[in-house]
Amino acid sequence: MSEYRTYLDLNGNPIVNTNKIKILETAIDLFSRKGYSGVSIREITREVGIKESSLYNHFASKEELLGVIFLNFRRAIGEILLPPEMLRGALKQMIAEQFLQQGVINFKAHIDDPINARIWRIVTIEQYRDPLARSILVEDIIQRTLSFLESAFALMIEQGAVKPHPPKLLAAEYQYPLFGMITEYNLQKYLDQDTSAIEQSMADHIEFFLSHVRTA
Repeated sequence: MSEYRTYLDLNGNPIVNTNKIKILETAIDLFSRKGYSGVSIREITREVGIKESSLYNHFASKEELLGVIFLNFRRAIGEILLPPEMLRGALKQMIAEQFLQQGVINFKAHIDDPINARIWRIVTIEQYRDPLARSILVEDIIQRTLSFLESAFALMIEQGAVKPHPPKLLAAEYQYPLFGMITEYNLQKYLDQDTSAIEQSMADHIEFFLSHVRTA
């Protein structure tokens, strides 16, 4: 059981009951390996070591359990990117290369967390079945990151750090290749493979991109 993180329920209240946390983390593990539809309440409670009926003291249904998982994942994703009000200050303190490198570091740190990595797999598995999983992938992961980078590149243009290309285009040209690399990195971590080559590809991508858009 993760001792360093706080989970929230669907009402936004911290989950403090140890059995409830154990149920949640057991479900995360099982869903990430077998998919939501491939796991029964009986299997979850057997892994936890409680009666099947006891789960309903904590979660009304398996659907609620998945909803709580996704709620907490959205919170974790929200911590990857800087708050918009801090963006200008950060870009005054870092050159473009440092800023983009830090973004990759933040994404990797998020994925390197075992719980987050498992929920990424759940989202990937469930995106075609569950509207909330699709929403997380499209809105929270893809669109929010692109919007953040669009704002960042607009500020870099304003500061004279990059050439005045459309910020939305810069964000797409930079981030879409990186999405693929992050996905490959996540898969290699899951398979316990060496990630050094894909990590180098990420670094090379940043340098190649900036070599075409920075002003100096």
